[in-house]
Amino acid sequence: MKLSYKLFASYLLVVVIGLIVLSISTAFVAPVNFSQQMTHMGGNLAGMMGQHTLELTAELEASFRNSLTNALIIAGIAATLAVGVVSWFVSNRIVYPIRALVILSQRIAGGHYEQRLHLDTGDELAELVENFNRMAAALAETEVMRQRLLGDVTHELKTPLTSIKGYMEGLQDGVLPATPETFQLIHNEADRLQRLVQDLQELSRTEAGQIHLEITTCDLHQFVTPVIERMRPQFREKGIALDTTVADDLPLIRADVDRASQVLTNLLGNALQYTPSQGHVNVDVAQIGHQLCFSVRDSGAGLDSNDLERIFQRFYRVDKSRSRASGGSGIGLTIAKQLVEAQGGTIHAKSEGVGKGSQFSFTLPLA
Repeated sequence: MKLSYKLFASYLLVVVIGLIVLSISTAFVAPVNFSQQMTHMGGNLAGMMGQHTLELTAELEASFRNSLTNALIIAGIAATLAVGVVSWFVSNRIVYPIRALVILSQRIAGGHYEQRLHLDTGDELAELVENFNRMAAALAETEVMRQRLLGDVTHELKTPLTSIKGYMEGLQDGVLPATPETFQLIHNEADRLQRLVQDLQELSRTEAGQIHLEITTCDLHQFVTPVIERMRPQFREKGIALDTTVADDLPLIRADVDRASQVLTNLLGNALQYTPSQGHVNVDVAQIGHQLCFSVRDSGAGLDSNDLERIFQRFYRVDKSRSRASGGSGIGLTIAKQLVEAQGGTIHAKSEGVGKGSQFSFTLPLA
């Protein structure tokens, strides 16, 4: 039952109980009180018989009013007590979950995100409790992700720094020769570190909504064709077929050409990374409603259901054994998601399972 209906029913119940108690009290008290008044009048009745009839009538009316007033006072007190008890019960039933939510919110504010409240009343309060529990679960997940993020960033920074330190100690101890090859290895590790910092900076800007977008009306070929032609030699070198399927007469879109190119490059780079030799990758572009959908399908490693749910999370890697050098930092898809959503589109992934390939699709609005 809705909370509004419960409140209305409680008010109606209070009124009905008050009327019932008032009626019962009046029915029992008024006759007794009136009888007492009449008995009191009995001593003077003989003297009153000789008086005028109007005086007798006035006396009777006064006695009846006194009896009725006394009955109403007693009935009013009884009705007030009854209504007070019912109101206290009803208000406690309504206020209890609110008080529980206050206490629970204080505990969650103190960092106890595992706290939950259960209420099965079928009204708005139950919906409020359910939404509150959902919020608490989201906060708990955010805290876990924050801790995981700190650990991932620490690990990602530690790996190249450890390599650089090892190379430098080897040079100082004379274990490694001071050759251009050794310095190139140190430069490569520093370059990895720099790329990670740049990725983190861009992720921070995109998530904070601080990235600058040049949204213009453009043709899809302004960024699809250059990206494919730029990456085609890499696919050819690995022995992977790269094909495109673009519908005819597709309309213009509203997008940032550079950022859209970045998203498509990221998806093609992932397909190249996880598709074995002799595999194939296909780029599809088609109109879906008021948007253009860009899809990258591959015959690579594929994803299970758990991976599909978490693939766009920061630092998430499908293969935990891959290093940054071979598997990326794990934030490229996160950046791609933020860039697509900032342009008014959506991005999602689907796969039939491990070893059955995957498909990454994103949409951009029509002009």
